[in-house]
Amino acid sequence: MIQASNTPELAAGLHAMWAAVAAGWGDNADEVDQRSTDLTERLLDAAAISSGTRVLELACGPGGLGMAAAERVWPDGEVVLSDVAAEMTAIAARRAAERGLANVTTRELDLERIAEPDASYDAVLCREGLMFALEPERAVAEIRRVLRPEGRFALAVWGPRDRNPWLGIVLDAVGAQLGAPVPPPGIPGPFALGDPAQLRELVGAEVDEVSVPLHADSFDVWWSRTTALAGPLSKMLAVQPPDTLDAIRARAREAARAYETEDGLHFPGVSLMASGRGGR
Repeated sequence: MIQASNTPELAAGLHAMWAAVAAGWGDNADEVDQRSTDLTERLLDAAAISSGTRVLELACGPGGLGMAAAERVWPDGEVVLSDVAAEMTAIAARRAAERGLANVTTRELDLERIAEPDASYDAVLCREGLMFALEPERAVAEIRRVLRPEGRFALAVWGPRDRNPWLGIVLDAVGAQLGAPVPPPGIPGPFALGDPAQLRELVGAEVDEVSVPLHADSFDVWWSRTTALAGPLSKMLAVQPPDTLDAIRARAREAARAYETEDGLHFPGVSLMASGRGGR
């Protein structure tokens, strides 16, 4: 498995990047949760989330998965929503409060160095976060460490790039225009764990595919939403001159024509889901 060189400077930069795009995630949180409804239910089932369960969500972003867990574990269970970016957990806390979820708390935690005691949770969840870890093996070991022996984890990452054109098209357009691959070599990206065999070896558990299609009413809606959510890409686009941005959009628009319908764009999407028990 190819990994990034995990230096404090690189880790700090990636954490700051997620903080910078938190507002975009907050603005699009409801759409993200709606799109992931089926995946969320399957993750909760795989982690055996039920009344009384103590749950940790890692890389929670705006907290949609953990909030769904909180509704299941009520009234005797609790959920901790965690992320490396305080800006993300602030959004998650606000959304949980708006839903009246009194059994939810938030913490700033790094999924590669989870500052929680051994065997302190019944379940650990992570939806589309593990692939951004600089050291995914360490992250998986940490997940197992904080789980009780009979506890369960359930996680999802994006599948192969070519089966997720809703994002692959944007990355390809940027890379083609700038003459360099996106993300650059050595930097974990959205498809870093997109090989089912690789993920199976990493987590030591079976891997299932889950269809997560995406619909957008128009090209502009898809473009603005996707670029707002794609962390490293969002920052990269923010510093491009207008003519370069126009050229990137034109490339993406042409590639997206294959997914046009009478009611907007319909893209296929595939997540890989894995689950297992705690213990080292």
